[in-house]
Amino acid sequence: MSKEPTMKTKKVKYKVSFGDRLISVLTYIIYSIFAFVCAYPFYYIFINTISANNLSERGKIIFLPKEIHFTNYQQVMKITGLFQALKVSLARTIIGTFVTVIVAAFLGYMFTRETLWHRKLWFRMVAATMYFNAGIIPWFITMKNLGLTNNFWVYIFPVAVQPFYIILCKTFVESVPKELQDAAEIDGAGTLRIFFQIIIPVIKPILATVAIFAAVAQWNSFQDTLLLVTDDKLYTLQYTLYNYINQASSLKALVNNSSSMEALAASLAHASTATSIRMTVTIVVVTPIILVYPIFQRFFTKGIMIGAVKG
Repeated sequence: MSKEPTMKTKKVKYKVSFGDRLISVLTYIIYSIFAFVCAYPFYYIFINTISANNLSERGKIIFLPKEIHFTNYQQVMKITGLFQALKVSLARTIIGTFVTVIVAAFLGYMFTRETLWHRKLWFRMVAATMYFNAGIIPWFITMKNLGLTNNFWVYIFPVAVQPFYIILCKTFVESVPKELQDAAEIDGAGTLRIFFQIIIPVIKPILATVAIFAAVAQWNSFQDTLLLVTDDKLYTLQYTLYNYINQASSLKALVNNSSSMEALAASLAHASTATSIRMTVTIVVVTPIILVYPIFQRFFTKGIMIGAVKG
C-alpha cells in the first residue's frame, strides 16, 4: 500500500524593521494610557464606595481601598421606594427603547421610498427639529394639554421620534441593495411586509446602535420626572436617587453647622457621607446600563459606520 506524499508547508518569516516595532510599541503604550484614563474614574469611584467613609471624604483613597465595607450599598438599598423606582426605570428603558427603534427604523425606511408623498418635505421637517426648540415652558404646556402629566407614557411618546436616529436608519437603508425591495414588490409584498421581513433583518447593526443610544438616554433621564411627575409611584430610579443625594447633602450640612447636635454628629461619624453617597449612587445607576454594551458590541461599530456614511 503506497503512502501518499505529504506536502510540507514552509512558514514564511517576515522581517520586521526597527521602525515598525517602535510604532507598535508606541501604539500599545498610547492605547494603554487611553484605556487607563477611561477606566480609572469608574475604578476610583468604586473603591471609594467600599472604603472608610471618613477617608473617602478627605480624598485619601486614590488607588487601593482601605477598611473595606459595604455599608453604603446597604443604606442605598434601604431607600424608600427604590425597587418601585427601579421597576419604572426598567419599564421605560425597555418599552421606550423598543418604540424608539421601531419608529426610527420605519421612518428611516419610508423616507427612502420614492413613492412616499413629498418625502423630502417630511424628512426636512423632521430634521429641522434637531436645530429648533420651543423651550421648556411650551413643552410643559403641550405635555399637560396632551394629558401626559403623572402618566407613564410621558416617558415613551415624547421621545418616540428622534431625528438623529431616523437619519442613521435612513442612511443605512439606502446602502441596502434596492433589488431586494423590487423583488419583494414583484412577489406582491406590501410596505409593512417588506419592512418587517426584508428591511429589519438586513439593518440589525444600525438597530442595535440606535438601541444602545436610546437605552442610555432613557435610563439616565430624570428631567421629565422632575417637571411632569408628582406621583411617587412613577418616580424613576435616577430621580429617586437624586432626591436621596440632596437629602443626604442637606443632612450633612445640618450636622456640620449646628453646634447643638453633637450627639447626632457623633452617631453619624461612621455613617455614609455626602461624598460616599454620591459615589455609591453613581455606581448603582451606571452599572446596569454598562452591562448592555457587551450584548450589542458586535453590532455597534458596523452600525455606526455604515449608518453615518452612505455606501
